[in-house]
Amino acid sequence: MTASPANDASPQSSRLAVLTLGAIGVVYGDIGTSPLYAIKECFSYHYGLQAGMTEVFGILSLIFWSLTIIICIKYLGLILRFDNKGEGGILALMELVYSKKAAAAVTPTLALGLFGATLLYGDGIITPAISVLSAVEGISVTAPQLQSLVIPITLSILVALFAIQRFGTGGVGKVFGPFMTFWFALLGVLGVLSILKTPEVLAAVNPVYAWDYFMHHGWTGFIVLGSVFLVVTGGETVYADMGHFGRTAITRGWFFLAYPALTLNYFGQGALLMREGHSDAVVANPFFHLVPDWAVIPLVVVATLSTIIASQAVISGAFSLTWQALQLGYFPRLKVAHTSQTERGQIYIPFMNWLLFGATAYLVLTFKSSSALAAAYGIAVTTTMVITSYFAFLAMRRVIHWAWPVALATTIVFLTIDLAFFTANIIKIPDGGWFPLAMGVFIFVTMITWRKGRQILGDAIRRRNLSLGDIISHQIDTYPIVEGTALYMSGYAGSAPPALVSNVKYNKCRHETIILLTVQVTAESHVPHEQRFEVMAMPKNFYQVILRYGFMDQLNLMDDLSYLPEYDIPVDITDATFILGNETLSVRDGKGMARWRKHVFKFLHRNSRTPVNFFGIPVKKVLEVGSHIEI
Repeated sequence: MTASPANDASPQSSRLAVLTLGAIGVVYGDIGTSPLYAIKECFSYHYGLQAGMTEVFGILSLIFWSLTIIICIKYLGLILRFDNKGEGGILALMELVYSKKAAAAVTPTLALGLFGATLLYGDGIITPAISVLSAVEGISVTAPQLQSLVIPITLSILVALFAIQRFGTGGVGKVFGPFMTFWFALLGVLGVLSILKTPEVLAAVNPVYAWDYFMHHGWTGFIVLGSVFLVVTGGETVYADMGHFGRTAITRGWFFLAYPALTLNYFGQGALLMREGHSDAVVANPFFHLVPDWAVIPLVVVATLSTIIASQAVISGAFSLTWQALQLGYFPRLKVAHTSQTERGQIYIPFMNWLLFGATAYLVLTFKSSSALAAAYGIAVTTTMVITSYFAFLAMRRVIHWAWPVALATTIVFLTIDLAFFTANIIKIPDGGWFPLAMGVFIFVTMITWRKGRQILGDAIRRRNLSLGDIISHQIDTYPIVEGTALYMSGYAGSAPPALVSNVKYNKCRHETIILLTVQVTAESHVPHEQRFEVMAMPKNFYQVILRYGFMDQLNLMDDLSYLPEYDIPVDITDATFILGNETLSVRDGKGMARWRKHVFKFLHRNSRTPVNFFGIPVKKVLEVGSHIEI
């Protein structure tokens, strides 16, 4: 008897349900906490808006159509079509549209992609600060005398949040989905209860109200877009997490729960303002006035937990982004702890964790309120969205082969909206928007300096050393042979590693079998195991081995090296000696890169983790050979 289609589909349906639940918890955590502060910031005293019908309906219309066009149409309808072997995110999209044949386009495309990626660190800094602050501030709604405790409580929560990162998120992650499902359901219910009292607010879905709002308020109405944009912060996560949950699960999670819940809550807050907008207390924090006084503290607790989850998702995203950049050669080797034996995406990077914490704590202590922080929020994310729209145009032409008029018209629509938000957010730069931009620029300069420095170092090594062919053809014959296998690691395939040159020169001997190993991380997201090895046998028992990984792959160097006998290399990796170079650098001139950048590279190189620690090579099998190189 054959199984019924329903039975065949059951396991697949169950997996999709689990993925959808996970997407609700992780993908939409950031955007799901925006109701805590978005509406109140739109009616902040900075703009001088009254909570009248024109203003409330206009703001609600702008919010509804922002969510619809940016999230529903742009990201879910279009951007999610551009997956890089299942992976998403701006770096994956950059590689997808990167034309290796067009040499002139290399630098701008790479620079744009990297800069857009680094700006997402700004989101990773501000999201924990503004979301946790906005939740804890709910205390002052029912107990104003506790206002002085908001900052200490917020900092305590952030300390705990960043401290637990080293334990991994596997266990906690299991409750993300169910809790955020409850959170979105709560948002929807609170919104509906308020809308039922003022149902006419639903008319604000008509875009005419947004137009009327602009007509009445002109430039003031336009700059409010900087606060309206808060409802879509976290939108980039929709694409960045595609590799973890898939397009279908992310789309279902949005349309079945997140989108309707957010819309209902925003309209519920608008309905509240229509009824009680004369009250300064209500306008100052409409979200927590959706419930009676006795329910404020429980709502604060639930909201705080949801902001912790949202912050966790953003922090994990920063770890993932750092890992991708590190793999692609744009970061020096950092300590990376894989916190799960089964989930490749669960990692912990101590340096980045505490860098984010320090920046987040600085923001809390400096700005002291979610309203002040809102002035710094948005500029980094809008810049990334503009870059994503440009890459999307290239993808429309090169990946799905749309006719250029269609691709151009679509891009113009998205860029018009993106640039409107970008322009409205530019005025935030003096009020704190400079901080995430400065953070992004600092990381961007670090990345391109490390990348360029590695190229200059490689050129210096090739100029300084004898060629690999000369060593094999002439130098090696004059030295006695030592039994065993020596494995020399080099970041530059095809050239003689400095450790090999120095070892042969000073020890006057060579091993019976010599393996020159280079680990390369490709711009592809994943490299299958069968395509991982490139082995070239050379004279006199020399072997050039290149191990290739994708930028989302977990490095398992020692495990992969155990497969070398299958490629006719006579080696037992458990008995091999790893001979590694330890280069000491000095700056000679400013050729190829400014002297100050070379000094920055020298500092990064000196403090980079050694290959022994980074690749997990047993210390007892390692011999380090020092050398001095001028760059």
